[in-house]
Amino acid sequence: MHSLPLFHRVAGQPVIVVGEGEAAAAKARLIERAGGTIVGAASKEARLAFVALDDPDEAAAALKARGLLVNVADRPDLCDFTLPSVLDRDPVLIAVSTGGASAGLAKVLRLRLEQMLPASLGRLASGLAAAREAMRRRWPEAGARRHALDAALAPGGPLDPLDQAAADRIDEWLERDSLSASQTIEITLASDDPDDLTLRQARWLGSADAILCDDNFAPQILARSRADALRLPVDAAPPADARLTLILRTG
Repeated sequence: MHSLPLFHRVAGQPVIVVGEGEAAAAKARLIERAGGTIVGAASKEARLAFVALDDPDEAAAALKARGLLVNVADRPDLCDFTLPSVLDRDPVLIAVSTGGASAGLAKVLRLRLEQMLPASLGRLASGLAAAREAMRRRWPEAGARRHALDAALAPGGPLDPLDQAAADRIDEWLERDSLSASQTIEITLASDDPDDLTLRQARWLGSADAILCDDNFAPQILARSRADALRLPVDAAPPADARLTLILRTG
């Protein structure tokens, strides 16, 4: 990765904008949309700054010297952070970034995603947040909750995020869903290239609680798994509390 993706909360916080014209105005609109307060370069409380000037080097350097993180319009080489193209399905935010390589490409990808993701996606997220305590009562063990939710959100599941009606099924899902038995699945991969993964293999990688593989297994494949998935030697016994254990081998 060229950057560490972060979502920075600016609601009620001062944010510096230096510049005039459409570029500066666009930054200001985005900050205000996120609840931030636009302030001048003299602010001592701000932690973020946006610079939109024809000759930004001096202004950017001065702000950085004060310890601020700075974004400079059209100058990725001067940026401490870049702004992605954002798809807003509040409270769901999907950010597409090219690290400043091509804002146009990021925008087109975001527009494609806009067509794919239903307007009800935010309502589904809010409904799941409201149901958090009910899920804890239904599945007291964290691994069991995760497995149940993974299955519900899977393609074709009762809470499939691409289904416009999914947000209306949360209560019904909580009432009738039952956990499937623990599974151990052994798969032999065609190559070390993640692009050769089948859709099913990619889905298993993304939902497995434990992964058993050799020490020298391809890191680019393991990067497709959950960051919190337990990793064990290929000859280890599957963990008793894992709902889905994958044994990975290469062909």
